Amino acid sequence: MKKNDGYLAEYAALCRQADRIDLKLFDEYGVQRGLRDKNGNGVVSGLTNISKIESFRMENGQKVPCEGRLWYRGYDCIELVQGFRSRRYGFEEITYLLLFGELPDEAQLKQFKDMIASRRTLPTNFTRDVIMKAPSGDIMNSLTRSVLTLASYDKNCCDTSVENVLDQCIGLISVFPMLAVYGYHAYNHFVNDDSMYIHRPQKKLSTAENLLMMLRPDKKYTELEAKVLDIALVLHMEHGGGNNSTFTTRVTTSSGSDTYSVVAAALSSLKGPKHGGANIKVVEMMRDIEANVSDWTDEEAVRAYLKRILNKEVFDKKGLIYGMGHAVYSLSDPRARVFKGFVEQLATAKGREKDFALYSMIERLAPQVIAEKSRIYKGVSANVDFYSGFVYSMLEIPLELYTPIFAIARIVGWSAHRIEELINMDKIIRPAYKSVMEERNYIPMEDRG
Repeated sequence: MKKNDGYLAEYAALCRQADRIDLKLFDEYGVQRGLRDKNGNGVVSGLTNISKIESFRMENGQKVPCEGRLWYRGYDCIELVQGFRSRRYGFEEITYLLLFGELPDEAQLKQFKDMIASRRTLPTNFTRDVIMKAPSGDIMNSLTRSVLTLASYDKNCCDTSVENVLDQCIGLISVFPMLAVYGYHAYNHFVNDDSMYIHRPQKKLSTAENLLMMLRPDKKYTELEAKVLDIALVLHMEHGGGNNSTFTTRVTTSSGSDTYSVVAAALSSLKGPKHGGANIKVVEMMRDIEANVSDWTDEEAVRAYLKRILNKEVFDKKGLIYGMGHAVYSLSDPRARVFKGFVEQLATAKGREKDFALYSMIERLAPQVIAEKSRIYKGVSANVDFYSGFVYSMLEIPLELYTPIFAIARIVGWSAHRIEELINMDKIIRPAYKSVMEERNYIPMEDRG
């Protein structure tokens, strides 16, 4: 115990007393907590041409929930995945789309892939001097530190012209897999006392293939494994612009900050368990269910345990069935819909059919259990995190890399939004806060206490 722990407890109590705000005041002043109204709809804070989400339709002046849809630059994300999935890897192609607004032809795609491949390199001794120094099990912090350090190697770090920012973003998109995987290997070696593997990326491989190759000691992977990971990356690239880390990207960009600081801020936002860390909680919850329900085919036993989770009796006692529900979608998350079929293929190939059956059962039962308990029920469904964690476990990706893989995908969306903000906005994003403090007269030192 630290010798000042007692003081910290006292100071924390003072903070709780000084900073607590009566929740009734939010209604009194019309303040929308979390930038959402009482129905959970986000406050409109900007315009974007990068992506769009649909979760309801207007019928006779009423909002009616519908199957969720997600568009990238006007294209339905499900159609995009179906377009490339059996022909080629899609990460680089959809990156081109999100950055430049159009789908590339064969020549444009080859040129862009060659550019990405040529940028998969770090400064001399960067891996040794930065990534391997002070290794941490929190790979998101390691990734953030690496991004900020890369700024020191960029002589045009603070140039915010579109041309320079685009160059910086493409560079970061290219090296993110290296920063994340090397960060994990450093942690696994120096902290877990395991062997060290630093494999250089190969120019001929896609981002998904390189990620698996660099992660695994023997560099081996199957085409199915790489294809499923590739689809996961595409589905996590971008999500409507209103998510926390993308908003952080735009807010920090509006201040005139440099690309490395903007991306570091976005990474710090994404690492939170309410945002990018959700798939880890799904895997942990599923492991708990598997350990405590003896027969995974017994629907009543599974349903009963889900009720206990919801009642804060078991697992982490937070009362949440992780992977269920979304701030925007109600009837369905389109990313989960398109992903599920590929997850089943991988589960069959890996001999994990029993696990997949349990996931499918919980996907069906959890909304029923939540509906029974919730007084205000507007629909809940599995989100993309419900299956992504299962996929990463089948790919033998360590838990420490789950959120960094999310970042490897979402850096594309952040880059697109940063550039859009630079081109269109000339004002700093500055929200207003209503002060509810009471004015007080100064008290001399001798009169305090």
